[in-house]
Amino acid sequence: VQLVESGGGLVQAGGSLRLACAASGRTFSFWYMAWFYQAPGKEREFVAAINWSAGITYYADSVKGRFTISRDTAKNNINLQMNSLKPDDTGVYYCAAAPILSRVEKSYTYWGQGTQVTVSS
Repeated sequence: VQLVESGGGLVQAGGSLRLACAASGRTFSFWYMAWFYQAPGKEREFVAAINWSAGITYYADSVKGRFTISRDTAKNNINLQMNSLKPDDTGVYYCAAAPILSRVEKSYTYWGQGTQVTVSS
């Protein structure tokens, strides 16, 4: 199983980025796909999750109204549209997959390698 993130980069505060996660190696029907981020010197934090089959979405309070998670079932991709970015959003963003809905890192079975997002003030 592979989860490969892309789309990170450097952006000014108030700008936007779109992250993508390409999933391969198994069927993720009925699984939950999520994005976590890890700021420098801190633990990974939940950002958003989506049920692969139903498309139901869940967000951390800190990103509601700014970030949108979506899935493209034809391409086996998970996307994270990030708008109104803030310097506090800076970190490494990871794609992850779990058989249950969870905001806890240890519940996730598969992880990508991460992509760096840097928001300058």
